Amino acid sequence: MARRGHGRPQGRCERRGVTPHNRDRATVISLYSGAGGLDYGLEAARFDTVAAVEIDRDCAETLRKNRRWPVVQRSIFSVTTEEMLETAGVSRGEVDLVMGGPPCQPFSKSGFWVRGDSGRLGDPRSDTLGAFMRVVEEALPRAVLIENVEGLAYSNKDEGLKLLQRSLALINRRTGSKYQPVSGVLNAADFGVPQVRRRFIMVAARDGRPFIFPQPTHCARDDAPQLLDPGLPSYRSAWDALADVTPEPGEDLGVRGKWGDLLRSIPEGQNYLYHTHRGDGLSLFGWRRRYWSFLLKLAKNRPSWTIQAQPGPAIGPFHWESRRLSMRELCRLQTIPDDVFIAGERTAVQRQIGNAVPSLLGEVLGREIWTQLLDRSRFAAPLSLLPKDRSPAPPPEPPEPVPAQYRGLAGRHAPHPGTGRGNSARRRQQALSQ
Repeated sequence: MARRGHGRPQGRCERRGVTPHNRDRATVISLYSGAGGLDYGLEAARFDTVAAVEIDRDCAETLRKNRRWPVVQRSIFSVTTEEMLETAGVSRGEVDLVMGGPPCQPFSKSGFWVRGDSGRLGDPRSDTLGAFMRVVEEALPRAVLIENVEGLAYSNKDEGLKLLQRSLALINRRTGSKYQPVSGVLNAADFGVPQVRRRFIMVAARDGRPFIFPQPTHCARDDAPQLLDPGLPSYRSAWDALADVTPEPGEDLGVRGKWGDLLRSIPEGQNYLYHTHRGDGLSLFGWRRRYWSFLLKLAKNRPSWTIQAQPGPAIGPFHWESRRLSMRELCRLQTIPDDVFIAGERTAVQRQIGNAVPSLLGEVLGREIWTQLLDRSRFAAPLSLLPKDRSPAPPPEPPEPVPAQYRGLAGRHAPHPGTGRGNSARRRQQALSQ
C-alpha cells in the first residue's frame, strides 16, 4: 500500500526526472524562496527545487512564471513540514538540502541605521529563524544552507547566530543527527558577482562532516602596486554585466523626486559626497549627512554597490547614464539568469531583486555542497552564471553642470557630528527620556 500522502507528488517529481536517488540531480526544499535567486544558482549546480514555500504574491508569481517548481504560497507558520515533504514527493531524511533566507529585517544594517540597536530576537519577525529550524528537525535533510544579512553575525549582536547554533544542537540530541554548523560572511564580488554584497552563510551536514567554504576566485584591483598580489582575476565589473543590455522601450527609468535632476552632475562611481566641502563639486550638502547610497552612481570599471530592495527616489546605485536600472540590468547585477522574468510593478520588481541572493553565489555554494557533503563528482565545466570579462571598460561619462535650481544651496554645510550625535539619534534619546 502506498505511503499516506506521497502518491501524487512522487509522480510529479518523476515526470521532472527528480527522485530521491537520482545521482545526476539533487533535491532541495526552498524556504522563504523570494524571487528564486538562490534557487536559480542551485539549479545551475544540479539541484532541483522540489518544494518552494513563499508567502509573497509577486514572488510566488515570479517563481511560477519561470519554473515548474511546486510553490506553496502561504506563510511558513501555516505550512506543516509533512505538507512540504508531500509536495516534494520525499520522506523524512530523503531530501538532500533544506535551504533559505529567513526574513532579515531585525538583523539588517539598514535597520541599525534607521532605528539604532534593534531588539533583534525581541522582534517578532525573527521567529522565522525558529520556523526554519522546525522544518530542519522534521525533514532531516542531508544538508542545510541558511543565508542572511551579515548583521546576523555582528560581534555582540549575534543572538540570531547563537539561536541557530543552539537549535541545531537540540536537533542533534533529539534525532541522533550530527549537524555541525559552519558559518561565515562572504562577499559575492569575491566569487565573480559584479556587485559588492556581503551575506551571512551557514552550512551544516547531517552526518557531521565539516563544510569548507570556497576560496575567493576574484579580487579588487586598482592602479596602485600591490605588495601581496593574490594572482586572481579582477572583480567582475558593472560593464561586464551590463554592456550588452538594452532596457525595454516601455520601462520608465527616469529619476524622481527633489534631487533627480542633480544626478547628472555626479561623476561615475561617486555619490552626494562629491557635492560637499571635501568633494570636487559644489558644497551642497554636509559631509556624511546623507545615507551612503544617496545619488550613488555606478562606475563602469567596478562592481556595483549592493542593490537595495526598497530605495527612496534618490537612492542608488543608478546607471552611469543617470537613470534607474532596468529590470534586466538589476537581474544581471544579481547574476539571475537571463531567462527569468520578474513579475509585478516596478516597486515589486525592485523589492524582489533587491532581496535576492546573487544566483552565482548560489551556484558556487551548491557545487561545494554537491561535492563535499553529497559525495558527488566535481564539476568539469566552468561556472555557468559567471559574467563574461568585457574589460577594458569604456571611459567614464563626463558629469554635467549643476542645474540652476540647486546652485542656491551652495555654501557652508555642517558635517555630521559623529556616531550617536545626529538628528535621528537625538530624537531617539528624546523619545526614551519622555
